[in-house]
Amino acid sequence: MARTATASIYDTITNQIIAALERSTSDYTLPWHRSSAPLTRPVNAVTRKAYRGVNVLALWASAEAQDFGHGLWATYRQWQSLGAQVRKGEKASPIVFYKVLDKPEGSEDEARENAGRIFAQGSHVFNIAQVEGYALPEVPEPEAFDPIPDVEGFIAATGVAIRIQGDSAHYTPSTDTITMPDRERFFATDTASAEQNWYAILLHELVHWTGADHRL
Repeated sequence: MARTATASIYDTITNQIIAALERSTSDYTLPWHRSSAPLTRPVNAVTRKAYRGVNVLALWASAEAQDFGHGLWATYRQWQSLGAQVRKGEKASPIVFYKVLDKPEGSEDEARENAGRIFAQGSHVFNIAQVEGYALPEVPEPEAFDPIPDVEGFIAATGVAIRIQGDSAHYTPSTDTITMPDRERFFATDTASAEQNWYAILLHELVHWTGADHRL
């Protein structure tokens, strides 16, 4: 893919994520924890593999913006291979994937220079909510939350009041409380377990809690 085309894909994805963040200016809202959203990462409908890296954020942002209730995605041709058809007028969501150049072309010097290089390429996918002729799979039950005793002890020692409700995480100065989604709504990512993700968000809000005027 040409550099300008690759940059365009990245710009589109970046703008999509920024737009999702700007839709919530008062609360630190995680679109993938919304009540209508699935509790799993975006998954390809054909390979059944979870999307990774920036594609996770891009597809979460796209799902939030369009109010999709399931995290199953595929390209136009992939949906056709499953016997489904993308509805006319539906807009695709951009993703990025990488390919290794294992068959260099050109002169011998160019071949040595380009061998093993990784190139970014853009693609477009559609959510299951945008297709017809495909049965929606059952959403798996979330795994049980396994508390981390040391972190639980630290949080308890601060004396912070935590409300478990809704689908956003934020600190409210007027009530001096932290609001968190239910623990069972969190799931593992490439770099952290579901428990670690929950504690990371809570500790982030705890930083805001410690910055209250009467604690400074």
